[in-house]
Amino acid sequence: MPNASASHATSNRAPHPDGFVVIGTTGLTRRVCAALRQQRRRVHHLTTPDDQELERALSGGPPGVAVLTGDDVTALRYALAVRHLSPTTPVVVAVFDRTIAQQLQALLPHCTTLSPAELLAPTLAGLCADPDLLALPRTAPAVRRQDGRLVRTPWRSTPAARWRSLVGRLSGQLRPHDADSRMLLGGLLGITAVLGLDWAWLCTAFHEPVGTAFVEAARVVTAVGPAGTHPGHRAYQAVSGAMMLSTLGFTALLTAGLVNRMSGPRLVGLLGPRVLPRSGHVLVVGLGQVGLRLCQALHQLRIPVVAVERDPTAAHLRLARSQGIPVVLAHGEDRRVLRRLGLHRARALAAMGSDELDNIAVAVAAHGAAPGVRVVLRAGENEAIAETRSLLPLGHTRDTTRASAAFVVATLLGERPRLVVADFDCDYLDLPDEGLVPRPVPARDDCDHVAPGPSPAGRTG
Repeated sequence: MPNASASHATSNRAPHPDGFVVIGTTGLTRRVCAALRQQRRRVHHLTTPDDQELERALSGGPPGVAVLTGDDVTALRYALAVRHLSPTTPVVVAVFDRTIAQQLQALLPHCTTLSPAELLAPTLAGLCADPDLLALPRTAPAVRRQDGRLVRTPWRSTPAARWRSLVGRLSGQLRPHDADSRMLLGGLLGITAVLGLDWAWLCTAFHEPVGTAFVEAARVVTAVGPAGTHPGHRAYQAVSGAMMLSTLGFTALLTAGLVNRMSGPRLVGLLGPRVLPRSGHVLVVGLGQVGLRLCQALHQLRIPVVAVERDPTAAHLRLARSQGIPVVLAHGEDRRVLRRLGLHRARALAAMGSDELDNIAVAVAAHGAAPGVRVVLRAGENEAIAETRSLLPLGHTRDTTRASAAFVVATLLGERPRLVVADFDCDYLDLPDEGLVPRPVPARDDCDHVAPGPSPAGRTG
């Protein structure tokens, strides 16, 4: 259990018998605390409590507990401790890993798990797929604004967009994207060209049987030499010798590219589903929790997607590769990278980094590389950019922390929301028997229990 010395003084206050208990130091924790206090609910905010502090906080029988630590292992530990100390208290736990979430719900009664990244994926996917959509869930109708209200309508990509996506996928096959791929493909195509040219020459000029011609051509490719002499055809002898020498170079290129590719992470394929699409795709910059969930949502909607991540040790690279999502290791604020990835032919660019300042840099670079591109920005973590209206010229901005807080607060109050739709200046919750209803949340983190700004463990990625 975390050291109690890291907790703020509020952790030692006497708990309110009817107050909600909120655990964590993240921006989401602060926003939930502020939202509950705005509704005149009592809140006992713990930062990093030990067992004794947690027991004192739960002794009064709180109506609900929210565990929003930003770390799955820590959240799991606190959730188990809360259930042990108070078996009937409703608990809301924010976890990213789906396996941990399923096990918590199966093992702990009165436990609701949520992933802020997964909550916002339908909203972000809708903005990337179509500028008129507010949300695009995978298993439900899309949400759009019509005549000043939100309506659910079926959605399907337009024929032109589907055609661009198909052409983009096909044109990405056998198309190198980096130096290693170029060496590998260049060596392979060179050897294939030598084999095909020699085989065709033997079949047409010397009327060799197909099988015999192939064996002789293979000997040339392997630098063994021509299988036999052909009197009166000195040109063939000279050309076959030149082809044997060139094969040495092609073999070296093939070997170097193959070794580098096999020893590297192999995040992009040369052939198959993990090739880089060249048109009709979405560029997602930042492969943290939000970026990965957005990539998964677009992939499930059959919208081509390319992830851009600058950290070669990022935790979610393995998950992206296993699910067939191509990932390019590069800096998303580099215009040359964006042009190389076909931004001017893309549906949209989504800046999903955990730092809004980085997202702003990516948006500016995107407008410089492709002025007409649709840009979707993630916001909500940085105190310096608390007012998202200032980001309006850069693209479609969504406050992920605010929307997640609305969902958590509604769950704590027993409203059982099924979906959150993040709009520019308001969030909507899909409630049973009520439909989509607006749910305002404090625009700023008006919580004095924790210092402003996300802690390193509290970034959602």
